[in-house]
Amino acid sequence: MESQVRGGTRWKRFAVVMVPSVAATAAIGVALAQGALAASFSVSGQSFKVTTDQLDGTGFVQYGAIDSGYTLDGKKTAHPVAVSAFKSATIKNLCQSVVTPDIPLLGSVSLILKAGGGDTPVEAENLYIDVEDLSADATFRGIDIGVAAKDAAKGPGIAKGDTANPYGFAQQADSVTLKNVKQTAWATTAGTFKLSGLKMSLASGVKECY
Repeated sequence: MESQVRGGTRWKRFAVVMVPSVAATAAIGVALAQGALAASFSVSGQSFKVTTDQLDGTGFVQYGAIDSGYTLDGKKTAHPVAVSAFKSATIKNLCQSVVTPDIPLLGSVSLILKAGGGDTPVEAENLYIDVEDLSADATFRGIDIGVAAKDAAKGPGIAKGDTANPYGFAQQADSVTLKNVKQTAWATTAGTFKLSGLKMSLASGVKECY
C-alpha cells in the first residue's frame, strides 16, 4: 500500500494523487457516475482499505479480472483482482482510507472517509468492487459456485471494459450479507451512490480503517 515516491519536492504530485484518490477510492465511499464501467479506467498507484459493519446486497456475482494502472512513480503495472458486483447494496458504518507516502516535510498523509454511521446506511446501485484482499462473515442465499462468468445472470454481469475471461470461474447468489468486513481494493464504481452522514478528513501519518 505504501508505494515509495522518491526525489525532490512533490507538492503537485501530492495534489494530483490525493484529489483523485477521493474519487478513485470510492470503494464504498464516493460516487462515480460512470454507470457500470468498473475498471475500464487505469487504476492509481494506491490501493485503499475499507471496513463496514454490514453490507446487504442483492443480485451478487464475483469473477476474476486484471486491473491495469500505474505505480506512484508512473510505471505501468497490473493487479489481479476478484470483482464483487451487486445490483443493489446497503452498507452500514462505512470507513475508507488511503495513504499517500513520503510527502516532503509531512511524511505520510492519510485520507479517511466515513458514512452510513447513523440510522441511514449507504445505498448503491450497480456496485463493482475490485478486491485484492477480503475478510468477513458471509451468508449467501441461492448461491451457484463455478458458473461461467458470462452466464452469471443473477448479478449485473461482467462490467464493460473489464479484463476478464467470460468463460472463467465465477460465483453468483440471489443475495448476500457480509458482516465485519475488512478489505483492500484497487477500484470501485457504481451507477449511483447515496452517502448519508459523509465525513472526510486528512491526518498526518498512517491512519487506516484497519
